[in-house]
Amino acid sequence: MARDPIPTWFFVVVIVRQGEQFLLIQESRHGQTWYFPAGRVEPGETILEAAYRETLEESGIPIELDGLLRIEYTSLPVGAVRMRFFFLAHPATPAPPKSQPDAESLQARWITLEQLYQYPLRSPEVQKILESIASGAPAYPLSLLTSQRTPHPPL
Repeated sequence: MARDPIPTWFFVVVIVRQGEQFLLIQESRHGQTWYFPAGRVEPGETILEAAYRETLEESGIPIELDGLLRIEYTSLPVGAVRMRFFFLAHPATPAPPKSQPDAESLQARWITLEQLYQYPLRSPEVQKILESIASGAPAYPLSLLTSQRTPHPPL
């Protein structure tokens, strides 16, 4: 007997670091709190493409991805699955962060860990993640993410 597919939603969360500063965006939703550039992977888009796109749209900063920090899997009560891919990145250019609101976000800023208390954060996970990165949490190679059609390297 065939089973119905489980809807699965993929999201990217990008932690952009520049020295001792981290990039946060002020969201137009979620009570206008501060969070990382993040969003849903669009149909036909790769997870990596979504990370680049979401960061640029929400912050105005083009990035280079440095690695994968973690993957979270959450089974939701509505019968769906949410997967979040957390990336570490750095700015690709010295462009200033977005300062004018638009449909994607209200603004973006570079902040230090010491400045976090000045911002209403969407979640305590923001501080935990930034402290972990500042303490040397590993970022794993982006090559861990491949499509099913990618040839396997020799073992």
